Amino acid sequence: MTGYSLEELRTEIGEGTIDTVLVAFTDMQGRLQGKRIHAQFFLDSVLEHGTEGCNYLLAVDVDMNTVDGYAISSWERGYGDMMFDLDLSTLRKLTWQPGTALIQCDLSWLDGSGPVRPAPRQVLAGMVRRAADLGFEAFAGTELEFIVFEDSYESAWDSGYRKLTPSNRYNIDYSVLGGTKVEPLLRDIRNHMYAAGLTVESAKGECNFGQHEIAFKFDRVIRTADNHSVYKTGAKEIAAQHGKSLTFMAKYDEREGNSCHVHMSLRGTGGAIVFDDGSGTSGIAGGTVLFDQFIAGIQATLREFTLLYAPNINSYKRFQPGSFAPTAIAWGRDNRTCALRVVGHGAGLRVENRVPGGDVNPYLALAGILAGGLYGIEQSLELEPVFEGNAYASDKQRVPTTLREARDLFAESALARKAFGDDVVEHYVHYADVELAAYDATVTDWERIRGFERL
Repeated sequence: MTGYSLEELRTEIGEGTIDTVLVAFTDMQGRLQGKRIHAQFFLDSVLEHGTEGCNYLLAVDVDMNTVDGYAISSWERGYGDMMFDLDLSTLRKLTWQPGTALIQCDLSWLDGSGPVRPAPRQVLAGMVRRAADLGFEAFAGTELEFIVFEDSYESAWDSGYRKLTPSNRYNIDYSVLGGTKVEPLLRDIRNHMYAAGLTVESAKGECNFGQHEIAFKFDRVIRTADNHSVYKTGAKEIAAQHGKSLTFMAKYDEREGNSCHVHMSLRGTGGAIVFDDGSGTSGIAGGTVLFDQFIAGIQATLREFTLLYAPNINSYKRFQPGSFAPTAIAWGRDNRTCALRVVGHGAGLRVENRVPGGDVNPYLALAGILAGGLYGIEQSLELEPVFEGNAYASDKQRVPTTLREARDLFAESALARKAFGDDVVEHYVHYADVELAAYDATVTDWERIRGFERL
């Protein structure tokens, strides 16, 4: 729950404090999509009957162009509607928007045939049900980095996103002084997110110029993904109110990219700790054998599931040696050169997947990690010995280096098809095909600079 109840919403609508209810879901690109509904109409009609939206919202590219080839939505199918099914547990106030509350939704077909399975929230929900069938509940936290610029979004657009001015002109990793410069914005984001029901931990500077991270407490995986989506949208809106802009793109420039490290653990029935039995000697990774199997499954599926962790062309620019973004598929204890990093102890023992970047769809990334970990448990996979040293210089298998490579691995993955279903796999393979086709047809500044006169 978000700490904001339906009864409080009714009261505030009656008092005129709330006049707008934003009904939204998270699309393939990880963005909130939906519509603003007049608050009284929401109470009178939408609360009981729900609302509808066009199914092309799950069949568009980044520019919101409709795209042929999706099984669930096309000109041939008439671009019909789907139901926005309200999840009242997500109800929250958006204090940075006047008089506005938000409810996040699942999607289902109008004919009552069931959920829209390729919808990101539904993909993760399927993995949550699978974990429950095995007696587990998954918890996760996402650590999302962004770069702040002095330029507004409008001026950044007008300049073609060139020659933007970062809010910090030097490396401010953990620098209190460096963070102070952007603190008015960071403070607003923290406080508004707290009011929206997120448990705020801290904010700190990162390596790239103008780069920061705001951390939130872990939660159940769907709740974490819901919060992630609200935070990502809200941070941009709040930055715009300050006359600034910020980006979560994985690799803005040649310096350090924006990561989204994802931490995950499992609990058993009644919240029982299953990754650490207190002995510290049962498994290789410092916890139980179950914990070893969970890590082994994530490692075994990492290459095939990379499309879920790195969904865009730009995502793969981030995987550079010595950049704190992983290139080697290895696991280590508190070793930031590995793709998988084991941290914590006792109830806090967990695995961190360092592959996702700031552009990741949180529902899909969490679904991939959970599916991989459960596969390791179901197959009783053995965990390889811990990697020690610099994984960048190792002979370990590599994270895919292009979207095309990741697309092919996902398309051909029997594990992915078993875990998610053919319809989900084909949906996101087509998403990758659309991005690849757009990129292959684009002439870049890099090409013009190298070839205009000199070739």
